[in-house]
Amino acid sequence: MALRHFLTLLDLSPSELKDIIDDAIKQKAALTTRTSYEPFRNRVLGMIFEKSSTRTRVSFEAGMSQLGGSAIFLSPRDTQLGRGEPIEDSARVLSRMVDMIMIRTFEHEKIERFAAYSKVPVINALTDSYHPCQLLADIQTYVEHRGSPQGKTVTWIGDGNNMCHSYINAARLCDFELRIACPEGFDPDPALVAANKDRIQIFRSPKEAVKGSDWVVTDVWASMGQEDEQREREARFNGYQVNHELMSNAHSDAVFMHCLPAHRGEEVSHELMEDEKVAVVWDEAENRLHAQKALMVFLANQ
Repeated sequence: MALRHFLTLLDLSPSELKDIIDDAIKQKAALTTRTSYEPFRNRVLGMIFEKSSTRTRVSFEAGMSQLGGSAIFLSPRDTQLGRGEPIEDSARVLSRMVDMIMIRTFEHEKIERFAAYSKVPVINALTDSYHPCQLLADIQTYVEHRGSPQGKTVTWIGDGNNMCHSYINAARLCDFELRIACPEGFDPDPALVAANKDRIQIFRSPKEAVKGSDWVVTDVWASMGQEDEQREREARFNGYQVNHELMSNAHSDAVFMHCLPAHRGEEVSHELMEDEKVAVVWDEAENRLHAQKALMVFLANQ
């Protein structure tokens, strides 16, 4: 079988993405009834973290355990991609010792180089360019609450960052319209926008972008590594907070998502985060576990 990696959502076809989401929902249901499902017995996931994360580590580590396998956590102190040993050499060695590798790092080029020399599937658990695992969870959450996202209108509010880039890819695979509201100078990658111009619109007004939307999502204004820009970004993103007033412009049954951690009072109001009739962020966070389990099973079976 051909070796498959998951570096962006576009490594999947629309039908494969749907199959993974369907399996994630089935595995979630099976877990609630404690139905045993351990296809990864005696298999090991290597987890390389150059960027720290609570949700990513717990979801992958718990997921491997629930599937009957185990996971090895490698912190920035344990491995330095490309700084002590060439990335290509690290990939050759580690992929001979484990069955699958997930990497959370900075430059997307690093994970591409690693995957090119790996003998086992490589999963992008976040780079500065893309965060595809989060999109699996987000899509699963929308399907559970509202059904298929095909033909829907999704609005991204905030920085044109790695999450925004992954939403652009999701719009392509799931066939929905994506509106992106961001201040000038914070647009997503122009090449990615141009390649998907038939389903993307850029707005400067969050209110205009949200009108008639089915699904609204945001992220922190200053991501990891941008802490020194916090004050400047707060000023530039003034008026971009997602709150009940902004959501009143969306469809009455629109849902709100956030990949977390959230800075309440900045990109999202405290009141909206606590309104479970609109905000589905806790299901979204939990679904990282189920979606990634389904992804790993998919990759192992290719």
